[in-house]
Amino acid sequence: MGTTDAYTWQGRELVGRDGEKIGTVKEIFEDAATGKPEWALVSSGLFGTRSHFVPLAGAEATGEGVRVTVTEAQVKDAPSVEGDDELSEADERRLFEHYGIQYTTEGSTTAQAGAATAAGERRYGVGEREQGYGEARGEGHDVSGPNTDEAMTRSEEELRVGTARRERGRARLRKYVVTEHVQTTVPVQREEVRIEREPITDANVDQATSGPEISEEEHEVVLHEEEPVVEKRVVPRERVRLAKDTVTEEREVSDEVRKERIEGPEGGDVLDRETDTR
Repeated sequence: MGTTDAYTWQGRELVGRDGEKIGTVKEIFEDAATGKPEWALVSSGLFGTRSHFVPLAGAEATGEGVRVTVTEAQVKDAPSVEGDDELSEADERRLFEHYGIQYTTEGSTTAQAGAATAAGERRYGVGEREQGYGEARGEGHDVSGPNTDEAMTRSEEELRVGTARRERGRARLRKYVVTEHVQTTVPVQREEVRIEREPITDANVDQATSGPEISEEEHEVVLHEEEPVVEKRVVPRERVRLAKDTVTEEREVSDEVRKERIEGPEGGDVLDRETDTR
C-alpha cells in the first residue's frame, strides 16, 4: 500500500474483513514522521453524519472499495474523537488500544494535525493538502476558532430522518395436488323375471294349439341391469393471484445529537441570557 494509492481512496467504500460495509472514506491521515497513510476518517449512518477513524495497516483496494483488517463492529464501537480534522496523540493511543494495535511513542504522532515533521512542517490530512489548507488556518484551531475573526461560531447537530427502501421478505403462490375420497349415491335399474299366466279363450286358442300336441320346449328371456360408471374431467374453479398493498405506520426514531455551548466572560451559558433564535 503506497501513499499514492491512498489519495485515490477518498470517496470509496470501506469494507471490513468480515465483508460488512463500514462507510465512505472522507479523509486519509498520514504518519507525521514517515508520511505513510495510517488512518482513514470514515463517514457512516443514514446520512453520513457519523465519523470514525479506521486503521489502514494491511488495507488493500478491492475493485471499487477498500478492504481493511478490522470489522464493522469494531469500527462502530471505536472511541469517539472530537473534531474530524485532527487526531491527537492521546486519541490515537485510545484508538490503538481499541483496535488491538501495539502502540509505541516513537513515530506515534500519526496524522496529528498539530504535529511537526523532521523539517518543522505541519502534517495535514490528505484532503486538507489537496484543498490548499495550511498556514492560513491557525495551529490546532478549526474554522470556528479565534483565528477567523472576532466572532465565534456555535454549531450543533441536527437529527435528519428519512427512509430507506429494503427487501423485507418474499411471498409466492405454489400449486400442489391433493387426493380426496368422494362418495355419492346414484340410482340404477335392473330387470327381473315375473311369471304371467294367461287363460285360454276363444281369442287365443289358435295360438295355444298351433304347435305339437305334446312336446318339450325352453323359452329364454335376456335380463338387463344398470351399473354405476365413473368418469372424471378437469373443471376450472377460480383464478388466484398475488397483490401488494402499501401500509403506512408510525415508528419512533431516536439518536444522540451534540450541541456547542458558548460561555461568556461572566460565566454561564450565553443562551441562558439571550433568546435562542433557532
